[in-house]
Amino acid sequence: MTRVKRGVLKTKSRRNVLKMTKGYRLNRRNKEAAAIEALMHAGANAFAHRRDKKGDFRTLWNVRINAMLRENGTTYSKFIGALTKKSIQINRKMLSVMAQENPESFKRILAQVK
Repeated sequence: MTRVKRGVLKTKSRRNVLKMTKGYRLNRRNKEAAAIEALMHAGANAFAHRRDKKGDFRTLWNVRINAMLRENGTTYSKFIGALTKKSIQINRKMLSVMAQENPESFKRILAQVK
């Protein structure tokens, strides 16, 4: 069997790894083993935090809705409960946008629920 020298492929692989760690601190940017480990951790965190971001936004929407509701003399939990009882299906993102950008529309929904 013929001999295969892997110098070119190995160099290409190393160059790609180090290119991805550009901007990292200390050895993580210029030592291959440390760079690979840093990329593995970065990838794991990116995966987890893409999911966390959805919960963070839902919390933000709830806070915005509650702020508008408290100005109008009610609370978030009472409002959401009343929406459910009246079978009004509008999501929290849309309610948040309405509370922030179009308070008149939000007040009309609030009046319907009360």
